[in-house]
Amino acid sequence: MRLHRLDITAFGPFGGAQTVDFDALSAAGLFLLHGPTGAGKTSVLDAVCYALYGSVPGARHSGQGTTLRSDHAAPATRTSVTLELTVAGRRLEITRQPPWERPKKRGAGTTVDKAQTWLREYDATAGAWKDLSRSHQEIGEEITGLLGMSREQFCQVVLLPQGDFARFLRADAEARGRLLGRLFDTRRFADVEKRLAERRRATEAQVRDGDAALLADAHRMQQAADGSLELPELAPGEPGLATAVLTAAAVARSTAREQLAVARLRLAAAETAQAAAERELADAREKARLQRRFAEARQRAERLAERAGAHREAQERMERARKAEAVAPALELRDAAEAEHRRAAVAEAHARAALPDAFAGAGAAGLAAAARRAAEELGGLESARRAERRLAELDAERAELERQERADEDALHEAESWLAGWEAARAGLQARIDAAREAATRAEQLAVQREPARQRLAAARQRDRLTAEADDARRRALASAEHAVEARTRWLDLKEQRLNGIAAELAATLVDGEPCAVCGATDHPAPARKVAGHVDREAEERALAAFQRAEERRAEDERRLAAVREALAAATAEAGETPTGVLAEQAGELERACAQARAAASGLHAAQEELRRAETEREERIAAQQQAAVRAAARVGRRERLEREEASLEQELAQARGGAGSVAERAAQLERQAAALTGAADAARAAEDAAQRLKDADARLADAAYRAGFDTPQAAADALLDDTAHRALRRRLDEWQAEQAAVRAVLAEADTAAAAAHPPADLAAAERAAADAARRVRDAASARDTAARRCAELDRLSARAAASARRLAPLRREYDRVARLATLAAGTSAENEHRMRLESYVLAARLEQVAAAATARLQRMSSGRYTLVHSDGRTGRGRSGLGLHVVDAWTGRERDTATLSGGETFFASLALALGLADVVTDEAGGVRLDTLFIDEGFGSLDDQTLDEVLDVLDSLRERDRSVGIVSHVPDLRRRIHAQLEVVKGRSGSVLRQRGTA
Repeated sequence: MRLHRLDITAFGPFGGAQTVDFDALSAAGLFLLHGPTGAGKTSVLDAVCYALYGSVPGARHSGQGTTLRSDHAAPATRTSVTLELTVAGRRLEITRQPPWERPKKRGAGTTVDKAQTWLREYDATAGAWKDLSRSHQEIGEEITGLLGMSREQFCQVVLLPQGDFARFLRADAEARGRLLGRLFDTRRFADVEKRLAERRRATEAQVRDGDAALLADAHRMQQAADGSLELPELAPGEPGLATAVLTAAAVARSTAREQLAVARLRLAAAETAQAAAERELADAREKARLQRRFAEARQRAERLAERAGAHREAQERMERARKAEAVAPALELRDAAEAEHRRAAVAEAHARAALPDAFAGAGAAGLAAAARRAAEELGGLESARRAERRLAELDAERAELERQERADEDALHEAESWLAGWEAARAGLQARIDAAREAATRAEQLAVQREPARQRLAAARQRDRLTAEADDARRRALASAEHAVEARTRWLDLKEQRLNGIAAELAATLVDGEPCAVCGATDHPAPARKVAGHVDREAEERALAAFQRAEERRAEDERRLAAVREALAAATAEAGETPTGVLAEQAGELERACAQARAAASGLHAAQEELRRAETEREERIAAQQQAAVRAAARVGRRERLEREEASLEQELAQARGGAGSVAERAAQLERQAAALTGAADAARAAEDAAQRLKDADARLADAAYRAGFDTPQAAADALLDDTAHRALRRRLDEWQAEQAAVRAVLAEADTAAAAAHPPADLAAAERAAADAARRVRDAASARDTAARRCAELDRLSARAAASARRLAPLRREYDRVARLATLAAGTSAENEHRMRLESYVLAARLEQVAAAATARLQRMSSGRYTLVHSDGRTGRGRSGLGLHVVDAWTGRERDTATLSGGETFFASLALALGLADVVTDEAGGVRLDTLFIDEGFGSLDDQTLDEVLDVLDSLRERDRSVGIVSHVPDLRRRIHAQLEVVKGRSGSVLRQRGTA
């Protein structure tokens, strides 16, 4: 990576636009970036980092959206950083602009523009720049991928912070581990340790769960074995658990199978005894049945003999009924003729009762002739009926005309009343419309005034809040400034005390016979002694750290105070000096007036719709008036026609009605008379026919009874049986015969007679013996089933336990393997001799590479005296593998890096930083770093050491590198010709390049 040009506008302390030509500065190999304290030397490096990664290094990274902008910049000038560089063979240009709160183009106040980022690439073929992207995320991924380093790594290996590496030299293993882990991104190895530990816990839980399930199966087997199974005292996790459980299960299964075999033999013997008892019971039951059968047959025979007379009488009754069946058709015919004759006589009497007295003695022919005359008179009334129906229709039409006349009169009256009030109603609706329109205009005017009032009220509330925040921020800024002054005084006091007692501190490291590090003498006659209250290096560094923290807090509080004051000024400019309560009251009054105007204007549409409907109704009512007048004129002529037709019909009906009230009444009289005469004639003829048929039926019945052997027809009728009696008598005869045959058959059976000759069977004793045998079989079967279930349950549980043991075997092996790897990676295993974690092991390898790379330069800077070496030793409870020692070639002794003097610490940390840059570069995939920056630390070197350090830095040009030294040491201005000076002024800092072509 090589930097070419940097353009800065309104960034940090630079109020205007500044340009840095890195190509001109890099031509000399070494160039100096200098200027007074606070001028903005570090801001140049911040601009490089911000252009690449969109953020600045270290503590300045927080709150960068507001702190990056220069306080000296004009309000209309936007903060911008543009960096042109070459990386991975590509020439790129990156432009970044942070969020910007600028004044509004129209109106008062400010607005915020979003952050902007551009990435361009120079096309050598076309000789022009081409746009690549404007996305923050895409540009960030592209730059990080090309550099192969994160922002933290870039700030550590390109912007070499000497203070960090000085602390790195003196730090303990934990602090070194944190820095190296951040640079080399060894989190994946820590994740491996964590994953192994989690895997160990998971597999251990699986093994314990499997052992618990195995023990649970073992206890179930113990219950199934009815307590005959003895389990060893084992806990989950013990190696021999599966073997012990499976052994005990095998013993329990064998015992259960023996018990099952014994139970099966007992069941077979009980079943044999039960079969014999069942056979004896069956024989006894058969003998008892035959004996009962013979006794019952003898009793039935005796009952048949007693009913023999009744049986003969039934046979005779059945014979007489059979003879009477020949007379039955004649009897039925005579009964039917008699019934018909009675019905005809009753019908004739009923029909004659409905006739006038003039027809009482008339025969069937006379009645028929009278009926024909009445029918002829009825036919002549049809025309009168039609006239009567038409007269009813005329009455209905006249009633409808009267109803229409009344309806039209009501409609005319209602229309006249409505139209009389039309003008007043229309004037009222128009007034409502005009008022609603005025309210709508007033609402629009108030809405325009309301928004500025709202903005002023919001600004006033923000002004009140920011006033309180400004007072609080001012108090905190004063307190942090006082605290920073106290911390600085404390640190300077302790530093002065330490310098006063430095001789005693150096004397504490003297050893008899070994040369003094200051004068080189081996004799130490009177070494200085530490006095009470001696201040050591650790106390001084703690005071310095406290001062630095206090100074950072002071700067942060001052930045916060400035931001609050700026926001307060903007809010005050927008709200003015008017109190918030007054503005709130004014805004509320506008809101209420606007709401009232809008409520009044909301009725405009309804009033317009109501007026439109009223006008439509007026037109409809005028049209209805006209139509009613036309209908009234038409009804006059129609009423006259109806009256003439009605008079003609009344005259015709008076002649047709005669003495009846109406034509329909006269027609009904004639219809009833004709029907009665016709019915009476028909009834008379039917009665005569029925009398003749009854006489014929009596003659045929007498002849049939004589031929059947009966003296009179009544005797034949008495001998007849109906179907129910005939079936009952036939069933009695059949039952007597069937019973007689069955009794004879039973008494003729040989085995029944033989059984009756033996003594009675003892059925109760046989049943008791069979019940006892069945009970013994049930008990034996229950014992057999219990033993079978025990065997099946033990087999099932044993199979499940064996399956669990098979599943547990690979789990246990996996757990042993994972546990070994986890303890090895965590540094707790006995195999890990150094007790070194996996991440520490990787970091130790990286630290060894860094020490080797740094030694090559440290030897040149120290004239071959010092060498950095990596140590695997463990210090106290800290981690091992991250020790860093320095070997002094003059004494041949290896000592801790914390014992180096100030100048030695500087060039040792510089060598370490350069070596770390080489290793991180190789780690990043060999990205070439052609531009490096070294920040401060040269003031602690003497002239000779400074020359040696500059020679080492100058040698970097052999690899075509350029090194920028950030320092305010005056001597460097004479030694380094290419310079970039930062000049501080009231209107902001400016940049000047010197010593370049």
